[in-house]
Amino acid sequence: MPNEQLPTQHSDVVPPGWQMLPDVPLPHPTYFPAGLAMGVAFLFWGLITTWVVLLVGVALFIAALAGWITEIRHGYKSH
Repeated sequence: MPNEQLPTQHSDVVPPGWQMLPDVPLPHPTYFPAGLAMGVAFLFWGLITTWVVLLVGVALFIAALAGWITEIRHGYKSH
C-alpha cells in the first residue's frame, strides 16, 4: 500500500477522453417524490382493501404530483 497515490481533492486536470461538466446548479432536495410513491402505494393498497384507503392514495398522489410540478416550474423561473 505504500505505492498507492492519494487522489487530490480539487484537481483541474481532466483525464484524456473526458470533459469538464458544465456548472449547472442542482435542484433543491424535496419530499414530493416520496409523497408520490406513498400515494401510489396507498392507491394500490386501496384497490385490494377499501375505498377510503384508495381515496387517500389518490389525494396524496395528486397533491404530491402538483407540488412537485409547481416546485419544478418555480425552480426553472428562478435560474
